[in-house]
Amino acid sequence: MDDQALMDTALQQAQKSYDEGGLPIGAVLADAQGNIIARGHNKRVQNNDPTSHGETDCIRNAGRRRDWHELTLYTTLSPCVMCSGTALLLRIGRIVIGENQNFMGEEAMLKARGVKLEVLDHAGCIALMAKFQREKPDVWNEDIGL
Repeated sequence: MDDQALMDTALQQAQKSYDEGGLPIGAVLADAQGNIIARGHNKRVQNNDPTSHGETDCIRNAGRRRDWHELTLYTTLSPCVMCSGTALLLRIGRIVIGENQNFMGEEAMLKARGVKLEVLDHAGCIALMAKFQREKPDVWNEDIGL
């Protein structure tokens, strides 16, 4: 499995959301062989839906499954409490995070529950989120509850 290539695909999803006027957070679910099961991006602004984060959109796109524990979730940004909780509920055992410099999500909670985390410090993920936070701080603060 090529974590970098799968994160690049998640970043494409983040860019798609940014281009649509939304928050630039993307996600991909992949199986152990690196096959993409689903893609998603944050649609909170686009759909006027506070639960439509990148990870939840991706998970919705994967549909009903019984093999969540065998999948890896790739997300461009450290997952918030809602997305972390969803991953825990479905027993996703591995999450690869593009970056956690612009926002530190619930990584400690995930680790405490046995989820394997890897942070790539992906330059593209860092740059796109920093750009968005500079351009639209009010939308960013609304999304994270400030």
